[in-house]
Amino acid sequence: MPATVLVLVETINDYLPILEHQGFHLILAPTPAERAQAIASHGARIDAVLTRGPLGLTAEEIAALPALKIITVIGAGYEHVDLQAASDRGITVTNGAGVNASSVADHAMAMLLALVRDIPRCDAAVRRGEWPKIMRPSLANKRLGILGLGAVGMAIARRAHLGFDMQISYHNRQLRSDVPYTFCSTPTELARASDFLIVATPGGIGTQHLVTRPVLDALGPNGFIVNIARASVIATAELISALEQRRIAGAALDVFDHEPQVPDALKTLSNVILTPHVAGLSPEATQGTVELVGKNLVAFFSGQPVLTPIALPPRLNNQRVH
Repeated sequence: MPATVLVLVETINDYLPILEHQGFHLILAPTPAERAQAIASHGARIDAVLTRGPLGLTAEEIAALPALKIITVIGAGYEHVDLQAASDRGITVTNGAGVNASSVADHAMAMLLALVRDIPRCDAAVRRGEWPKIMRPSLANKRLGILGLGAVGMAIARRAHLGFDMQISYHNRQLRSDVPYTFCSTPTELARASDFLIVATPGGIGTQHLVTRPVLDALGPNGFIVNIARASVIATAELISALEQRRIAGAALDVFDHEPQVPDALKTLSNVILTPHVAGLSPEATQGTVELVGKNLVAFFSGQPVLTPIALPPRLNNQRVH
């Protein structure tokens, strides 16, 4: 009997035949109402859940899925998946770290260029019949700080260094001996050494509010910040204050605390560029992501090690392991 997969992700429908051709039975539930209904109606026979970081999977939902054996997360982030509940049940969790790195890095550089060169204002002016001579900084030979040098951060660094001759510094949980870039021991030190700062860390408790007022003040009134990671990494209220007071020059944001809601203050600021959490979305990235999900599911249900397991916290009880 084929394994049943509950699909909570709303952006991958064109690529779901990849999983169907591998023999999996799919239940699609991309809206909150459909999700609740699917769990209530089919919970007893759902073997796997396909989700993404912001959508997550709660402890209550895990408890309502007695046959659940594996949770697969597209993308690197899994901040709203209850890892403790999964661990207590012996449920495997995987993610898609690195698969969409090229797409996210492309978007990060596009946002940085648009922000620093003020492309939206130039475009709007021309559409109004105006022809302003707006002079803005170039990216060439500038100092780029990257907060988080994982797969996405590395892809950004390569583009910036090789494509724009930028000097790269980074802050990471630990020094990387395999890169030629300058390590900074704190986010504040990184910001002080940067003209532009790109946030590329995972979400979650470990990175929450890494960027607060001291970091923003270190970036300074001529500095720009881009966030294609998770909104939780930046203290939003302090970012808005810095933008309003022009203590930093501008921000480009693809992620927000309560998506799809965006603070009105950000919408009214002329030194801000906003996109609807689409950095990781491209046909290439989406296909690669679903293919990795398929490989993990096939491996798991064949009794083989999964390709991209997430380390889980220690179990807190003695519930039966599937």
